[in-house]
Amino acid sequence: MRKNFIKVLLKKVHQSDKSFTSSFKKPKIHKNSISHFPFPQMESASELVEFPLLLTPIDSHYRACTIPYRFPSDNPRKATPTEISWINLFLNSIPSFKKRAESDTSVPNAAEKAEKFAQRYSDILEDFKKDPESHGGPPDCIVLCRLREIILRELGFQDIFKKVKDEENAKAISLFENVVRVNDAIEDEVKRVENLVKGIFAGNIFDLGSAQLAEVFSKDGMSFLASCQNLVTRPWVIDDLEAFKVKWIKNSWKKVIIFVDNSGADIILGILPFARELLRRGSQVVLAANDLPSINDVTYSELVEIISKLKDEEGNLVGVSTSNLLIANSGNDLPVIDLARVSQELAYLASDADLVVLEGMVSSSLGIILLSEIFIALMLGLLLAVN
Repeated sequence: MRKNFIKVLLKKVHQSDKSFTSSFKKPKIHKNSISHFPFPQMESASELVEFPLLLTPIDSHYRACTIPYRFPSDNPRKATPTEISWINLFLNSIPSFKKRAESDTSVPNAAEKAEKFAQRYSDILEDFKKDPESHGGPPDCIVLCRLREIILRELGFQDIFKKVKDEENAKAISLFENVVRVNDAIEDEVKRVENLVKGIFAGNIFDLGSAQLAEVFSKDGMSFLASCQNLVTRPWVIDDLEAFKVKWIKNSWKKVIIFVDNSGADIILGILPFARELLRRGSQVVLAANDLPSINDVTYSELVEIISKLKDEEGNLVGVSTSNLLIANSGNDLPVIDLARVSQELAYLASDADLVVLEGMVSSSLGIILLSEIFIALMLGLLLAVN
């Protein structure tokens, strides 16, 4: 019974990985889909395509899971130390996911189903440790994340983090104007952009997919201002901030694509003040958010609602017009992203972008450093003190 269940899951994983095409076209924008919102938005597409700014040929230049879990010389039937470390990381996160699932009032018999989730997922992870190819592996970050989501959804759990996302969004919305005005008060443009970037890093600590951060959050909550003060001092291990500041002063990018990450302080107090500054400088900004819920990542529909609440009656974000702000459905349904699989709408919008920012998706997308010189890897500076 258990083996059959696992086979079905792995089949779904592999089908999901193969179900995309390599071309994209101009999307259809249905008037009804935008009539209730005074800013443009794009609908999700069923087919996933390659992100158009990846270096080609993609097969030889891009790999979604950049951190290699194994090498060709490794025994295919023996888990490598790296594989074991990552599998243990996912095993350690199971209790926090189980706890969230147990409290999901939208699911009948949630406690019983949460226990099934924990058992099924841990069984698969333990099998991977014994034999990496036991279920069509070897495992990588995307496979491990997708298996977790599939099991949750099979049991009826669609969004186990919804309650905490809603609570943190409400808190962050109440702080947004103050955070923006603090940034606006910094007259020196270089210092202001540095403060905005640090705000992105501070906001990204609200990531409940991490067992360590989930524990910190459950005990003490998370303060955006405290996180700003607790940032690791520069220089960071990978620190290109000076180069970015030079480009910021010299450039006024025409179109910026920002892949967003978590709900709460991350999107509202980190990314949106940064996006607002870009809008003020004349850039068109496209915020790309997940199609479906995954951990506490903000979804496309949630982001539409958040921005609607933040705008004033004239459609401004604290005095800055949102006429050049677009919200796109990335087509993604995981807390990590594979740039070979994005929505057609996002691919179309990104085809003429001259700056791409991926924030908080380090686990799976370090390969994007191969994009081109237009990409500034802001996410690589995310080094926070959480103790």
